[in-house]
Amino acid sequence: SECLLGEGGEGKDGATISNNGNSVNEMKGDKKASKKKKNSKRRQPSKGRLTAQKLCEAIAFLQPEGAIIVDESLTSGTAYWNASSTLPTPFTHLTLTGGAIGIGPPLSLGVAIACPGRRVINFQADGSGMYTLQALWSQAREKSKVLSIICRNGTYNILKIEQSKQKLKLSGVTAKASTELSSPQIDWVSLANGMGVPAKAVDTTSQLLEAMQQGLRQDGPFLIQANI
Repeated sequence: SECLLGEGGEGKDGATISNNGNSVNEMKGDKKASKKKKNSKRRQPSKGRLTAQKLCEAIAFLQPEGAIIVDESLTSGTAYWNASSTLPTPFTHLTLTGGAIGIGPPLSLGVAIACPGRRVINFQADGSGMYTLQALWSQAREKSKVLSIICRNGTYNILKIEQSKQKLKLSGVTAKASTELSSPQIDWVSLANGMGVPAKAVDTTSQLLEAMQQGLRQDGPFLIQANI
């Protein structure tokens, strides 16, 4: 098959790649699924100050038909699965293939080159995005149509979860410092601009929707720092 799951650059209805990268869930040809899809609709995101929930809702609301969602949002993106479940149009959802982090930016570049006719949205956690930040420069160089949305919560929440699973003490200064990204705070707008990618920061749902519309119009990469 060409361009990931579709032929001729088109995604198949409801096509999704699971976390292991092998299992493909297709709704095409399923009568019950087709009926459900006809009754599906885009749900308006909640207004106000951005939260992880509202961020997921906004992305699902504005993502274009045939979009490729490169999802390394980790702890910030759990609500996206539900928010995108009622979408009436097909899209491809690429998630982590294992426990390693940092795949989002370079994977977005790769699929944008492979599928130039489809819009790529990199739904990206801020901590793991720092592992492969240089991919932004390559996106600018290749004029790849990648809209990067950075979930800027200023912390490695995924590491906190792992520490909790290991029943490690988190009260110490060193333990807390090892999972924080706030000293100094990371300015993703400046980082993106320094690599030739236009960017803006947003704090509310309305600002995010406006920035997404701007980014999706770009003939090249664009980055949004979503402060949640």
